[in-house]
Amino acid sequence: MKFSLFLGFVWWCCLLQTYGQLHEDNRIASEKIVIVYWSRTNNTKAVAEIIQTIVGGTLVPLELVKPYPVDYKTTVEQVVRENEIGYLPPLKTKIDNLDHYEIIFVGFPTWGMQLPPPMKSFLTQNSLSGKTVIPFNTNGGYGIGSSFETVKKLCANSNVLEGYSVKGGVERDGILFVIEGDKEQQVENEVKKWLIKINILKKE
Repeated sequence: MKFSLFLGFVWWCCLLQTYGQLHEDNRIASEKIVIVYWSRTNNTKAVAEIIQTIVGGTLVPLELVKPYPVDYKTTVEQVVRENEIGYLPPLKTKIDNLDHYEIIFVGFPTWGMQLPPPMKSFLTQNSLSGKTVIPFNTNGGYGIGSSFETVKKLCANSNVLEGYSVKGGVERDGILFVIEGDKEQQVENEVKKWLIKINILKKE
């Protein structure tokens, strides 16, 4: 009986030590992660928050000096012009301690089958050389377009990992925020599998 209690005590101590080590490792890793995202209908924001819940890190929403119009069609027309001339809208968002982070998640919707201009601005204005860059995307059903390839081109000196993409809202049709309820749970499960696949999260 005493021997069984002793073994139980040893097992419990080992479990606490293991938990403490894992907690410490996650805490340290979390401090080196930043999740930068651009979101109009909050679907990309929802994915960013799911990633943060799983791996920790700092959430940074991108904001423009001059926000896009509220009207969807007007914004589409403006973005088309910006893409045609290569215009990069000035960002209000500044990350002073970006050098501190080692893993940079970048999230965005697909706009006109391209990377949205605000994210182009962020990746152009900030050097992510030597860092691990991980893209994630929401779209209206037509996929990522050229967005992930553009991330790779703008982060030529970074380690760009395989991205994640999921269908979000379709603003054109008046379908806005959809990543909630069962859809949110689905996305969370997919994100976990993706993070394990790219070796950011350990398999349970």
